[in-house]
Amino acid sequence: MAQYGRRRPISCVTLAAALLAITGSIIMPSESWGDDTVAQPERTRFLVLDARIIDEINDARLTVGKVEKHPRNPLFKEDRPWEPRFDNLYANILFDEQGQRYKCWYSPFIVDERTTFTPLEKRKAVRYLEAQPNAREMGVCYAVSTDGLAWEKPDLGLVEFNGTEKNNIVVRGPHGAGVFKDLREPDPSKRYKMFFKAGTMSVAYSADGLHWSEAVACPGIDVKGDTHNNAFWAPELGKYVGITRMWNRETHVRQVGRTESADFVHWTKAEVVLEGLEGHLQTYAMPVFRHAGVYLGLPVIFNTKTDRTQTELTWSADTIEWRRIDPGTALIPNAQEEGAYDWGCVYGAAYPVFLEDEIRIYYGGSNGPHTNWRDGFLCLATLRPDGFAGYEPTAEDTPAVVTTKSMPCQGATLRISADVREGGSVTLSIVDANGADLLQSKPITQTVTDGTVEWEGGTRSPATSADDIRLKFTLRNARLYSFSFAD
Repeated sequence: MAQYGRRRPISCVTLAAALLAITGSIIMPSESWGDDTVAQPERTRFLVLDARIIDEINDARLTVGKVEKHPRNPLFKEDRPWEPRFDNLYANILFDEQGQRYKCWYSPFIVDERTTFTPLEKRKAVRYLEAQPNAREMGVCYAVSTDGLAWEKPDLGLVEFNGTEKNNIVVRGPHGAGVFKDLREPDPSKRYKMFFKAGTMSVAYSADGLHWSEAVACPGIDVKGDTHNNAFWAPELGKYVGITRMWNRETHVRQVGRTESADFVHWTKAEVVLEGLEGHLQTYAMPVFRHAGVYLGLPVIFNTKTDRTQTELTWSADTIEWRRIDPGTALIPNAQEEGAYDWGCVYGAAYPVFLEDEIRIYYGGSNGPHTNWRDGFLCLATLRPDGFAGYEPTAEDTPAVVTTKSMPCQGATLRISADVREGGSVTLSIVDANGADLLQSKPITQTVTDGTVEWEGGTRSPATSADDIRLKFTLRNARLYSFSFAD
């Protein structure tokens, strides 16, 4: 990871005093920032990919961030008798603050007769989907790690498989299980929640993530659900949201479906919220998570022509309307070399782990195409903080200018996160409704994470109302990801 610099803070009180000196009146940013917003919990960090806060864009483009694949990839593989085929893995990973451990629930096919009864030397003569016998059963397995890199598959003694309970299986049968820890749940027996397909869409509960209740059927969702189902609490809505899969019955195209529930038991009928831009580019799965006041999705795009999948990026303000960023551009690129551990398929896991100096996005990788023989692995890609997507110049010789709507000042310090290449810079101006500078920052000439803005004196501008205050970023050979207010 790059080294991130910091600068001396300037408070909002100081900012107000500077504006008073320049304009002759104290001007603070407005509390209103857009007509197309949902109800907003108070927040101090803003990702620039959030179109609700952006007013004007000149010579700039929004591009997905650049991940780094971890040098220790793959982190684990199919190496147990009950792991004949990871397939898409469908991993759910969290860092448990209480136990100070990484926990992973993943869904291999614990029975896959095609793999088990077709030795390697015979696989060139028959495609995977044509192999016999073909019985399959999915299960949910558990792995644990102290550092998120070296993983243990403990013998849990919970579920019988081939005459023994010496395995790391926690449940047999669920398809595409999404698992999360619900910190707002008052009932400790329901602290962990599972959202999955078991004939019909269903839920289950656990106090420890290992011992699970019987499945509770949720037929009202009314979908096939044969994907990585995932669920989460949406504070803006005051409800749980479930993301699953639907099918267009006429075109046989996969779609992302959405359902919601106030109690995690009674769910609405799922509705389509996202589908591919072309018939051969289908939305296979989409883990969703919340960060900095927006919802981010990792849509897995299945290219039926190449028989490969890649993980891209989308965002939403309300979990209903989704906007793709750089459609066709992978957030986690597949390997270029055929046969590499993630050449064929990349399936983003739920959910990223946010550390101080990086974001960890785990994913399932496969070395072969989607519908043929392949080996599966757990893998890791990392992003710089807030680095999901950012604005950069469209041309090297022309600076990009990005201007926000009126922003609430909610802390003592204004900071930005940006990548600045050699010879580049980011400058920030406070501007009025006509775009005139009221106050300008000193240029930031190095890559920063939460780098604090220092201000220059500016030319005197006419006094203006609070609603006219905007933030204008000028980017030269740089990419801007976020800005924030902090004490």
